[in-house]
Amino acid sequence: MKLSVVIVNFNVRHYLWQCLDSVLRASDGLDVEIFVVDNASTDGSIDYVSRSFPQVHCIQNSQNVGFARANNQAIRQSTSDLVLLLNPDTIVAEETLAECISFFEQHPQAGALGIHMINRDGTFALESRRGLPTPATSFYKLTGLCRIYPTHPRFAHYYMGHLPKNVSGQIEVISGAFMMLRREALEQVGLLDEGYFMYGEDIDLSYRIGSSGWECWYLPSLMLHYKGESTQQTSFRYVHSFYNAMLIFFRKHFARKYWFSWLLVEVAVVAMGVMSFIRNWILHGWNVLRQSLQPSTSIPEKLYFLGSDDSWTQVEAISVRAGFTPHRIRDLSEAADAKILCFETGSDAFSYHTILSTMIAAASRGIKADIGTFNMKNKTLILPNDIFC
Repeated sequence: MKLSVVIVNFNVRHYLWQCLDSVLRASDGLDVEIFVVDNASTDGSIDYVSRSFPQVHCIQNSQNVGFARANNQAIRQSTSDLVLLLNPDTIVAEETLAECISFFEQHPQAGALGIHMINRDGTFALESRRGLPTPATSFYKLTGLCRIYPTHPRFAHYYMGHLPKNVSGQIEVISGAFMMLRREALEQVGLLDEGYFMYGEDIDLSYRIGSSGWECWYLPSLMLHYKGESTQQTSFRYVHSFYNAMLIFFRKHFARKYWFSWLLVEVAVVAMGVMSFIRNWILHGWNVLRQSLQPSTSIPEKLYFLGSDDSWTQVEAISVRAGFTPHRIRDLSEAADAKILCFETGSDAFSYHTILSTMIAAASRGIKADIGTFNMKNKTLILPNDIFC
């Protein structure tokens, strides 16, 4: 089966490089074409991709047209049996694409597929499998019952916490960070709804696919998701876009069915949006205040590096300039107090599968460290929130 990978980019060229490198490694031996749709980035993303990955099809927009419309641009140009919508701030393991394609071949009713995503600290990303945000499910999520009872089949249905994360299973919502789709299903239900600018379009498409007789599945194949490196969650635009998307979805699919509660739901969504915005700004202000009150002699964060001698020399110099205390280690037993676990990429030192598995192992051992990578080809230290050259 032929696969088209569609990546929408906005000012995250270094994360995009990692994403494309991992996709190309995962595409070895497969029939894969890759599209990058750039939403008017100002960081030279398209030139960067064209030089580094000439085999990638680039579409450059003169303005930010949103996630749904940008994906649709590439989907219409592709002709494959399967389409993968993939965020640029991700890393896929080498075996992931082959496992997903094989799953579609063995499950003819599968219309959409999501996978096991890990956060930047190696923990399981709850949005890897989700239930539909019906009024009841949303209520359990907003009131905290989902968090208090994380494996309850009803209270935790928002994240379908009753399902084991290491076993394949049917779910209701596929995350747009990694959403593999059967073209036949897309042709039946239509492309992404361009009424959503950012957020919600993945829920909408999952709902339409599931309502049309197709199945949505979760597969425990690995991927790292940094989560929104191009999004500032303290911004009004982020909060407005997220909660407005929830309102669009409810009005489109549930307003008639739940007519008796539509006003309550809309008031609740708006209230949660305002509360989220205020909470994020309070947390942001507290972090800024705390950093300003720290003494100038505070100990730099520890960066533990796994890689070759050549990379270590450069990582050590960059880390010191960036204010980190670098340490070279050979295995996790030496990284108990690490703040950042940094791996060499762009070479054969580590497979992406090994990097992701190591982060999962670190999290399971209680090591609270974020992932970092050093790109050997571009001599760039890539951290979840910062880039250093």
